[in-house]
Amino acid sequence: MKAIETYQKQFLAYLENYKSVREPKNLYQPIEYILNLGGKRLRPVLTLMTAECFEGNVNNALDAALAVEVFHNFSLIHDDIMDAAPLRRGHQTVHEKWDLNTGILSGDAMLIMAYQLFENYPPDVFQKLAILFSKTALEVCEGQQYDIDFETRDTVSISEYLKMIEYKTAVLVGAAMKMGAIIANASVEDQDRSYEFGKNLGIAFQLQDDYLDVFGDPDTFGKQVGGDIIENKKTFLYLKALEFSSESDQQKLKDLFSTEDTDSKNKVEVVKQIFNASGSSEATKKAITYYTKTAFEVLKTMNISEKKKQTLSNFGTQLMTRDV
Repeated sequence: MKAIETYQKQFLAYLENYKSVREPKNLYQPIEYILNLGGKRLRPVLTLMTAECFEGNVNNALDAALAVEVFHNFSLIHDDIMDAAPLRRGHQTVHEKWDLNTGILSGDAMLIMAYQLFENYPPDVFQKLAILFSKTALEVCEGQQYDIDFETRDTVSISEYLKMIEYKTAVLVGAAMKMGAIIANASVEDQDRSYEFGKNLGIAFQLQDDYLDVFGDPDTFGKQVGGDIIENKKTFLYLKALEFSSESDQQKLKDLFSTEDTDSKNKVEVVKQIFNASGSSEATKKAITYYTKTAFEVLKTMNISEKKKQTLSNFGTQLMTRDV
């Protein structure tokens, strides 16, 4: 199989050909802008890799990979609007650079454009891809709503949080892989195994993101370290700290996460100390390992060569040991 960088280059070349500013420019320029902001391109690469794993033609998977990336960026535009976020990947968010109405409408157009890309496939493949995509898109919306609901709730359980990140983040990773398997005409069993591998990897990926947000290196992470703490987000780290802490530390955490602290640097340091002392940070690392290993157990059952299993395994390991 090709190196991961080769898949990335192939996808980026296809993306470059896809991007073109059409009329009206105020609808399509924001779309080109968000697609130009970069990112890991994790999902489309996994679509291409999975297609090749099952002896499919990678070129045939490019439209599905692009659909996944367009949808992902659509969700980012709308997430940024809901979060009132000023920056995305170090640049102005679409609604800040243009305006709120433009952000909403350009995002809506991207969702439709993602569906259009499936029209390039034969009817039987189109149907399978569209059914999977519709299910996944709705789950992503459900995950986003859970995330919004959690902001105003006093208590959130670990199982609720894991369901939220499964829907908001992991199902799209699973779907990206399953699409590659569908296009390669893999068996239904292997399509489902591809999905489960990707979904578990996606959960581990999000938990790793939560961990890096608090304990990552500011020079490499690419985002403000401690951002989740400043925004009072009830992440896995926070929920585990509540579970493990003494009553006094539990109350201290609740107090810190119920106010907009002007001294954010001090707040981040105090919370980090509680996360470490309670064992929450260690529990989060164990959870990352658990979901990664679960993904790798699924990988063992997939009907692909050992060499290809190793390639996917290496990709997963790189994701879980990253510092960005």
